[in-house]
Amino acid sequence: MKKIALIVFSLAFSCNTAQKTVSEVSNTAKEADPVVYAETITQDELKEHLYIYASDEFEGRETGQPGQKKAVAYLKNQYEALGIPAAKKDGDYLQNVPLEVTKVPEGNIQINDAVFQIGEDVVTFDAASGTYNDIVYVGYGIEDGDYSDYKELDVKGKLVLIKSGEPVNADGTYSLSGTDKKSAWSNMSEAMGKKSNLAIEKEAVGVLYYDTQNYLRFKGYFDFMKNNKGGKMSLKEEVTNSFIVLLNQESSTAIMPDIEKNNTPKLISTSIKLNATSGNDEVNSENVIAIIKGSEKPDEYVVVSSHLDHIGVTADGQINNGADDDGSGSVALLEIAEAFKTAKEAGQGPKRSIVFLHVTGEEKGLLGSKYYTDYDPVLPLAQTVANLNIDMIGRIDPKREGDRNYLYLIGSDKLSTDLHNLSEEVNKKYTNIEFDYTYNDENDPNRFYYRSDHYNFAKNNIPIIFYFNGTHADYHRPGDTPDKINYDLLENRTRLVFYTAWEVANREHKVVVDKASK
Repeated sequence: MKKIALIVFSLAFSCNTAQKTVSEVSNTAKEADPVVYAETITQDELKEHLYIYASDEFEGRETGQPGQKKAVAYLKNQYEALGIPAAKKDGDYLQNVPLEVTKVPEGNIQINDAVFQIGEDVVTFDAASGTYNDIVYVGYGIEDGDYSDYKELDVKGKLVLIKSGEPVNADGTYSLSGTDKKSAWSNMSEAMGKKSNLAIEKEAVGVLYYDTQNYLRFKGYFDFMKNNKGGKMSLKEEVTNSFIVLLNQESSTAIMPDIEKNNTPKLISTSIKLNATSGNDEVNSENVIAIIKGSEKPDEYVVVSSHLDHIGVTADGQINNGADDDGSGSVALLEIAEAFKTAKEAGQGPKRSIVFLHVTGEEKGLLGSKYYTDYDPVLPLAQTVANLNIDMIGRIDPKREGDRNYLYLIGSDKLSTDLHNLSEEVNKKYTNIEFDYTYNDENDPNRFYYRSDHYNFAKNNIPIIFYFNGTHADYHRPGDTPDKINYDLLENRTRLVFYTAWEVANREHKVVVDKASK
């Protein structure tokens, strides 16, 4: 997993919808018993796969590195052995994802007479140079409906200063919503990107961004990358000359002493000299995509996904095997594929097509899934019915109390009441896992909904479910090894995803999207 007001239906309506959802499928597929095929998903096979996939031989599967290439080859070989074809028309299982790495910058930023070293009081992952004497302060940097911080301001070719948050009324409500609910412009995981992208769209040359919470988060990333001689990885199509510099309180107040209280956009006459040097390296990586064609609706697609990469080897030579993150999801996908293939061979293949999507670059910013959805959808998004995304389903969250046979579900109700109800009914019918929706809360500070590959589908109005066991002491550490996986739980959780995909693929109608993406 990457480290970066809905419609409410009545209970009675939801229950009726749920009953119709599952009975509809059961009536159209009475002759097929999915339990028979789910039982091909076994602890022993999951374990066999994972001890290979999360072994030292794969060197932590870092994006673009030799270990990740071994992981790609392993997945491809498994689909070939199962006789499951590639999704691409040319028969190639691999979708090339062109990437570029910007090395961790060095240097400083001078604000008037004060010098701030990169990695201390300022953080950037971009090269940035030049001297600027007029800075445009745009307050919260928001433009939404009738509200705009850019009114009568020209930021073309200028350096823009933005702060986190959004406007608040005198009564404490938020101006954009008129309620006590924050908008996405205050979302810790989304806001910086939304505000920076808006400034760049208005042709600002770069962004200075003041956000105390995100500063600490990104300084942690900076330190990790610097210590491990890494850098910021991006899709090659998205590499630009623009830049973002994060400021802490000291550096931001050096530019504008009253930035905390002053929300009024204005021109600031101050001198800023940027001296952040870096270099770029090209990286090639791949998604792996296989498909079982539907028997009745082959041009409608249910995408089951996981990420194939992890974080590789630390500077001191320790291998981060990533057995849970996301070895567990990767091998679960192989077992789900085998179950559907067995059904197809028995003449009970899915009515809609099932796509098995292993994406790269999740750990670098959801890059593989973003490339698939935003740049090169191998299969049309308009015909993609749902995405079921698996990211860490082999362990137990030590912070959680209660039944060990649980799973965190995230996003199932964000776009489709129909999919959420189907998911609940499938679980009751087949697997009896305790669903925990703690991390589905809009106000959850972890923001997991935005931190795995399903999000790139959700932003395109494709209903999703994210399956997740939570973090643990070995998360993103060398201790995430296959001997610590709870294989009985992994088996049951994998079967759950299979059953859910089965129902989505075989029901008469597509799951209904009744809520707009945010």
